[in-house]
Amino acid sequence: MEQTEIRVLYEDKDTLVIDKPRGFLSEVSDTAPSVITALAAGHGDFLTPITRLDREVAGVMLLAKSRKAAAYFSEQLADREHFIKEYRAAVTGIMEKPRDTLEDLLFKDSAKNKSYVVKRMRRGVKKASLSYTVLATAEGEGEPLSLLSIVLHTGRTHQIRVQLSSRRHPILGDGRYGGNARYPMGLLSYRLSFRLPNGKALTLTTEQDDCPPFDFFTQTP
Repeated sequence: MEQTEIRVLYEDKDTLVIDKPRGFLSEVSDTAPSVITALAAGHGDFLTPITRLDREVAGVMLLAKSRKAAAYFSEQLADREHFIKEYRAAVTGIMEKPRDTLEDLLFKDSAKNKSYVVKRMRRGVKKASLSYTVLATAEGEGEPLSLLSIVLHTGRTHQIRVQLSSRRHPILGDGRYGGNARYPMGLLSYRLSFRLPNGKALTLTTEQDDCPPFDFFTQTP
């Protein structure tokens, strides 16, 4: 894939925000395209991902262009009031509540690159929390579907995917966690709000709307 295929939403001397396409890794890899490799030639010698997205997840992604900025943004990730990560997810089934906060204990199996909801705290287990709001419901090929707006409170591996799947609402296209693999991943990093190192507040929204799972809903994500 060419560098020009990655849309830049914002850039200054410390900060780079992109509209990540599906199919790109957030980290450098020898086996698959990565946003770091694709962007390196035109955006400086130092690029590090702050908000990492899974390979098949598209949307808004923040990278730091300096070590100082990376340290600043890493601290800001814990500020739930000013650093807000909002997603859109197309899931199987109708949610039990129109809005709710989901809290779980997650264990990551690094060998399998998969996370699991577990019942007790132990080594390798971390708390995970997100809030969702149902935006729309629909019928898709004979099954009920829900379109969710999700705000992450923590950033665990595959967090949204495993928390929803554990409640029997897998994301469309997420074959790893029980979703219908006929579709591309129905998960989109929709909006990111944060403060720049100079204190200015910034909110950026994805410009991507070509993910088939969202076509089931009358409201375009």
